[in-house]
Amino acid sequence: MPPAIERAATAFIDTFALDHQPTAELQPVYDLSAVPHLAARPRLNAATELLEGAVARGWGERRALVTPDETWTYARLLAESNRIGQALIEDYGLLPGQRVLLRGPNSPMMAASWFGVLKAGGIAVTTMPLLRARELVYNMNKAKVSLALCDVRHAAELETAAASTPSLNKVVHFGGAANPGALEGKAARKSDDFPGVDTAAEDIAIIAFTSGTTGQAKGTMHHHRDLVAMCDLFPKSILKAGPDDLFCGSPPFAFTFGLGGILLFPLRIGAAALLLESAPPPVLAEAIARHRATVCFTAPTAYRAMLPLTGTHDLSSLRKCVSAGEHLPKATFEAWQAATGLSIIDGIGSTEMLHIFISAAGSDIRSGSTGRAIPGYVATILDDEGNELPPGELGRLAVRGVTGCRYLDDPERQQTYVQHGWNITGDTYRKDADGYFWYAARSDDMIISGGYNISGVEVENVLLLHPAVAECGVVGMPDEERGQVVTAYVVTKPGQATGADLCKTLQEYVKAEIAPYKYPRRIEFVDRLPRTETGKLQRFRLREEGA
Repeated sequence: MPPAIERAATAFIDTFALDHQPTAELQPVYDLSAVPHLAARPRLNAATELLEGAVARGWGERRALVTPDETWTYARLLAESNRIGQALIEDYGLLPGQRVLLRGPNSPMMAASWFGVLKAGGIAVTTMPLLRARELVYNMNKAKVSLALCDVRHAAELETAAASTPSLNKVVHFGGAANPGALEGKAARKSDDFPGVDTAAEDIAIIAFTSGTTGQAKGTMHHHRDLVAMCDLFPKSILKAGPDDLFCGSPPFAFTFGLGGILLFPLRIGAAALLLESAPPPVLAEAIARHRATVCFTAPTAYRAMLPLTGTHDLSSLRKCVSAGEHLPKATFEAWQAATGLSIIDGIGSTEMLHIFISAAGSDIRSGSTGRAIPGYVATILDDEGNELPPGELGRLAVRGVTGCRYLDDPERQQTYVQHGWNITGDTYRKDADGYFWYAARSDDMIISGGYNISGVEVENVLLLHPAVAECGVVGMPDEERGQVVTAYVVTKPGQATGADLCKTLQEYVKAEIAPYKYPRRIEFVDRLPRTETGKLQRFRLREEGA
């Protein structure tokens, strides 16, 4: 058993997040032996480490952030983050430990704001710009958000949500240069020299929300040390990029896959990040060709969608391609390899674990396998009683190591995800005799479609609000392009006509209520839903019947 970790005194004045961590008996087992340089530091601020550390290494004039319209150096990113951090404290009264919502697309100002929150001792709660007011209200109330920083172009849904968030004191816009009250205006009057709050390494830095099977998002909490550690694990042992690389990809900063792969990983090594506000496959392919990007992070569905574009876009600058968010089909791996000559680096990670913990690269890749546990983690297969299974047997994937699951104020889910010190991912895998892990299926009702985690229950809850719907069940069905596709089985109210028109109406209704990527791409109208004697919906039967 790894030695217990001694916690340094917190810098937090607002201790809400610390007070609502899992109790000691519900915490996973941690092992920091893979990051001794961080384990020995009781005090650490991730923003200070990444940005001031970069400038101290002489990278100040290197490009850090690249967009289609501008380039920021490391020195500028540090200066802007310092000014924002001071503005948060001096103009908006942010106290160390308070939660700050960030809303907007991937952009330099989003990046600077994220770093500014951490330097000010706040906790960043980054959300996708696609989220609707209903989802924002839940996240903000769960995290007791006190301040929100929002790209002015995405303000409408947040303004609606603000009325239902008692803890929220202020919404501050950025991106609107003509607005004298905008964040840029406040920050411009501050010094570019700001040492930042002296946080403990185990003070919470971010709360990342991830979808769950019970219909409500889960807030996962990660420390300052976690953020730096993830930059020193998968990137060093598997990715092996260099300071001349230009990283790009499609996931937003709100996904920890995107936060690491598109922002923090390149900054840790003096490389640059290409930030695209929206990156569907055609846009991503064009941007790779135009900017000569060398490292790409995206989902398997995006690689599949870019295959036809390899003949019209020059993707020869790519050196490394990373896939996560859903299982990488062998057919996609082989087709991409044939088209580009590159072997996709597959990996499995989770918001609960922060980033990838099983992967393989280069000659270690076995087509169809996710890979092996990377340095810093150990993984195994457990049966339902928590016993380790021998090679070849299917069971529950379990992992532990440098990072682990900490749900915000959710002991019931914590007990489900963390068992016997292991983090139980909700995936069914088998492990072979060489330690490679082979994916079989999701162990729960989570739908993974196009790299997005989607709760079927959440979609059901929205559909049931429509006056035409009496009952519904939502599951994921296999799909060649998206991995799974959200499929709704709907029982309509008496006298309600069914057909293509109602299908379209229900799809648009869901898109208007929650993030559009969650809408049911398939809707089947049925007379009844399969239920147990006690009335519980049997989603497995929906999947069986649909198949």
